[in-house]
Amino acid sequence: MHTISPILDRDPPKLRITGIDCHVLLAPDFDPTFTSSGQDSLVVVVHTDQGIDGIGECDVNPWMAKACIEAPGTHTMGLSIKDMLIGADPFQIGALWEKLYLGTAMNGRRGVVIHAMSAVEMALWDVCGKAVSKPVHALLGGSPRDHIVPYASLQPAGGRFEEYRDALVQSALKAKTLGFRAIKSEVTMNGPYAHGGMRESYDRHTEVVAAVRKAVGPDMTLMIDVQYLWSDAATCLSVVKDWKEFNCYFLETPIWSDNVREMATLVEQAPMPIACGEWLATRYEFEELMDVGKVQVAQPDVGRVGGIGEAKIVCDMAAERGRTIVPHCWKTGISISATAHLAFVTPHCAFIEYLPPQLCHERLRRELAHEELVLRPDGTIPLPAKPGLGVEVDWDVVKRYTVA
Repeated sequence: MHTISPILDRDPPKLRITGIDCHVLLAPDFDPTFTSSGQDSLVVVVHTDQGIDGIGECDVNPWMAKACIEAPGTHTMGLSIKDMLIGADPFQIGALWEKLYLGTAMNGRRGVVIHAMSAVEMALWDVCGKAVSKPVHALLGGSPRDHIVPYASLQPAGGRFEEYRDALVQSALKAKTLGFRAIKSEVTMNGPYAHGGMRESYDRHTEVVAAVRKAVGPDMTLMIDVQYLWSDAATCLSVVKDWKEFNCYFLETPIWSDNVREMATLVEQAPMPIACGEWLATRYEFEELMDVGKVQVAQPDVGRVGGIGEAKIVCDMAAERGRTIVPHCWKTGISISATAHLAFVTPHCAFIEYLPPQLCHERLRRELAHEELVLRPDGTIPLPAKPGLGVEVDWDVVKRYTVA
């Protein structure tokens, strides 16, 4: 099994993993009707015998992820993630990933177990970077770019069409004022994950896209996320065939990600590229998405796909197929930083998803972690230099919001 470990110019220091702590965080003002996983988090801390700790995060129900990591094993096909890591060398990330993948295979292989592994793997990269005083991007190999371009993820508000449309327009204008070159607008007023349970017509979805495009002008890169709005390619095409005039950079998750053959039909006929992959776990699901589903833009999430190394493998697969990478990320500065480090060594990564605190409703995004990343007036993020992920976690916030 091909795996990725830190690339070093000298022998690594001798470290051993001594413990793993899992913190389930929940914002006290969380709203269970929101279609947002940014209201909770699992923060994982990997401890070593040299006092160097690494931080990781995953994007999945945090109670489930905590159980996946801490549950004791009972047989060789269902071992404990935590127990398998104690005493191990954190620099052997690739070998450890394979050990965890094989050791949990009967329960895992995909889904929540892989998502939980993502947090642990992310923390290992943070440990290694701190141990050798290098940023994670320097451990991934290749020549990093001197900047990357983020896009602002825009959230709607309100429970009526006019409120929804106007909130997105105002967020888009604010993002433009902040210096963003690109935005992604959620346009989901129907379907399984409709905002606030709305049930608006597809024509009104077109109205929202038109309003946002008109507000920001022709030069802003505009992406549209419809959150699995349609059940099949034909229904989707009946609506988006008229969206060519809006010059959408991509249409994200228009239909169910498992429906890869319908996805391929959509790719052939849609007037814009199709993006997908936010929920997928491991290279194997992305292989199917790209080879059968034919999507033009792959969206691995470092907190779900299996961690930074597995995301890097997906990026390499996309490069071999001539596809673009635009990683998904909807969590705190921990995951955003991990995503950015990957992007700096991925030339075909066009943008990263970036949740500026000024535009974000989620309390954890605003308060939990402060990343080194800085949005410059020209809409770019310069190469980070701090060791590891370069994230400063506010442990008072962790203590305040820990519920398990």
